[in-house]
Amino acid sequence: MNRYLEKFISYLEIEKNYSPHTILNYRIDLEGFCNFIGQTSVEKVDYLFLRRFLAQLRTKNYRPRTLARKLSALRSFYKFLQREGFAHENPAVLIMSPKLDKMLPKFLSEDEMAQLIEAPSLKDTAGKRDRAILETLYSTGMRVSELVGLNIPDVDLISNIVKVRGKGKKERLIPIGDKALEAIRDYLQERKHKLNALFLNKSGTRLSDRSVRNITNKYITAVSMTRHVSPHVVRHSFATHLLNRGADLRSVQELLGHVNLSTTQIYTHVTTDHLKEVYNKAHPRA
Repeated sequence: MNRYLEKFISYLEIEKNYSPHTILNYRIDLEGFCNFIGQTSVEKVDYLFLRRFLAQLRTKNYRPRTLARKLSALRSFYKFLQREGFAHENPAVLIMSPKLDKMLPKFLSEDEMAQLIEAPSLKDTAGKRDRAILETLYSTGMRVSELVGLNIPDVDLISNIVKVRGKGKKERLIPIGDKALEAIRDYLQERKHKLNALFLNKSGTRLSDRSVRNITNKYITAVSMTRHVSPHVVRHSFATHLLNRGADLRSVQELLGHVNLSTTQIYTHVTTDHLKEVYNKAHPRA
């Protein structure tokens, strides 16, 4: 089974162009399955066998969302095995995914976002870099992995466009606001290193995902926000604020780089105040 797993991982890397993070999750989920089945052949793994595997997972108190992800990995794995002729059927398609609670994405208000973005001091290079990072995340809605992968030529300072390499190594062009571009210009003028990467750490090398998360947490603490806010919450806020101000769902889908519109639809929640405002304006007896 481990031999088939390595073939599947190569397929995800070469043909599907999945990100290293996604591939790592697939590997972890499927290695647990391979350990469970031991020397059992692919053909002997049936519906009841998979039910026993899921029963074992439930004893480990995984959340429903984690169980659903592991089941999805199994379905994809067996679909690959079936396509390549290593298995005659996909027993995972018969298993129902656990029911998931619908979770609305967390987001900051416009005032809270302004507080967060303006928190870095502009007295040194690090502060100017941090302001540029926060401005860019909020201005474009890009993922942290996309932000740290940016190179200087990816940012068109004249046309207000930034080229992003997203999931599956797909490229897209996103508009970027004047305030974000101004912050980037200020940072680049101050920066001593001449490397191609846009955002650098103290050592002069490209920032990592973890570094951006630490930077975000630093300024959350500085502005005394009581809620936990990750860089991804800035992306949630970007989408929510656009929709609240009248942007259409398809445009937001393109900006976020979502393949399916259903993924973007989680952002169609609106604040209670906004709902009340719409209601009071629209209802004849409000």
